[in-house]
Amino acid sequence: MVDRISVSPLIHFGKPCVAGTRITVQNVLELLNEGLSFDQIRADYYPQLTNDDIRACAESSVNES
Repeated sequence: MVDRISVSPLIHFGKPCVAGTRITVQNVLELLNEGLSFDQIRADYYPQLTNDDIRACAESSVNES
């Protein structure tokens, strides 16, 4: 799952993003914290993400604790 998250100083000032996108992990986590399901996030905000991408974002926040 780690390969699904990337950090580049050239994208969003080095904030972790879903690899190959400019979607920050923080944005995905905010949607999850609002109670949106993976399907809702993909349908309403980020159709290019997969469930594994969203899961990687959620797991990255657990690993930072």
